[in-house]
Amino acid sequence: MTEEGPRCPPPLAGSRRAPAAGPTDPSPGRRAAPAGGWRTATVRGVDRPTPRTVRLRLEVPDRVDHLAGQHYVVRLTAEDGYRAQRSYSVASAPGDPLVELLVERLDDGEVSTYLADVVEPGDQLEVRGPIGGWFVWTGDRPALLVGGGTGVVPFVSMLRTAAELGRADLLRLAVSTRTAAELPYVDELRAAGALVVTTRERSGIRPPGRLTAADLVPLWEPGQTAYVCGSTPFAEAASQLLVGLGVPAADVRVERFGPSGPA
Repeated sequence: MTEEGPRCPPPLAGSRRAPAAGPTDPSPGRRAAPAGGWRTATVRGVDRPTPRTVRLRLEVPDRVDHLAGQHYVVRLTAEDGYRAQRSYSVASAPGDPLVELLVERLDDGEVSTYLADVVEPGDQLEVRGPIGGWFVWTGDRPALLVGGGTGVVPFVSMLRTAAELGRADLLRLAVSTRTAAELPYVDELRAAGALVVTTRERSGIRPPGRLTAADLVPLWEPGQTAYVCGSTPFAEAASQLLVGLGVPAADVRVERFGPSGPA
């Protein structure tokens, strides 16, 4: 970054990865989710926990504290004025002084390639958040979290929030990933007691395979809200598993990730 401002990316093209839109109003009786406007954030940390992801730690001035499960929009502006923006779930807990985002690098991604390959500590980024009121956990109700791949990011925020509140007992988590090496936060998830299922390699004595209803039965208990996050195929399959087990559809909240289509 120069003193004149953040580096501007070249014109961008490709696909994106962003959470699908959903209702923004909280359930009756629940407090409204916070929302923040555009800010100029300073990148304070950059690291790559897996070969295809980058973790950004951002200092956001006059930040509005988020709820676990919310996301931020990152906007890039090219030298010719073209803009592209993408949404990324927050991994940090509200008490963290920095906002942590995890970005999966897509080879044809408009924004992810720049964030993964170019951004360095000290750079500035335009961000807006927190955003979202449907897929949030307020720390006061039991929940079953079912994530696929990088869909675990909002659940990391929920786990960290639970730790801050001393209520880790409220959360149970099942995760599906191709291999353990591809799963961001894998050590943190396992330390929190998450069931990690791998589809392309053995996991202990368990052969490779997808998440099953039998995996979820021991994790479910009455009164939980179920949160499902992952690719569209994963989210649909996991939701069907839960409903098939008897979880009321009204108690299942889903956030899907995937490539964007034409506006």
